[in-house]
Amino acid sequence: MKVLIINGSPHANGNTAIAIKELVKTFEAQGVEAEVFRIGNKDIRGCIACGKCSELGKCVFNDAVNEIAPKFEEADGLVVASPVYYASANATLIACLDRLFYSTGFDKTMKVGASVVVARRGGCSATFDELNKYFTICNMPVASSQYWNCVHGREQGQAALDAEGLQTMRTLAKNMSFLMKSIALGKAQFGLPEKEPWQPTHFIREDV
Repeated sequence: MKVLIINGSPHANGNTAIAIKELVKTFEAQGVEAEVFRIGNKDIRGCIACGKCSELGKCVFNDAVNEIAPKFEEADGLVVASPVYYASANATLIACLDRLFYSTGFDKTMKVGASVVVARRGGCSATFDELNKYFTICNMPVASSQYWNCVHGREQGQAALDAEGLQTMRTLAKNMSFLMKSIALGKAQFGLPEKEPWQPTHFIREDV
């Protein structure tokens, strides 16, 4: 079992990293390999809707997004972690996720997803909802914990004092490990759910 963790914070040793370290420690104790990829300090532009990815099989901008893509394809689960900026995720992370999910053609069905957010005080639930939408458009089950997946801290290192937040991270990693293992057993015995052909329906009709 393998989980990919994308760290959207620009700070290598910030409070988001503290939350991630708690996840990694717990994943490893559950026999799950965890790889952390930090993109918050990288120059990642947003999607320009050029459609070249459908021809190239990857994003036209050859940056960290194309580096992450094969790691995502190989992984059984994906954790996306972000500090909260104005009740939203780090814009660099959003640019990365927009392009990563849109440009990758591999089937993401039953890869387990989870989001983790870190804030001084407010905006956690809005950011949490924002990040979970990437999973729920791709047939990815979302792992839950005993509380919304948030940790609090303002100054560097303060997240280590959020006992409940760190406990939430440990519970999340345990639940996610169980879910990934259970899905692997289910796939081996039953296969993936049958998919219907996509029926794109638009709200602007030309026949009226």
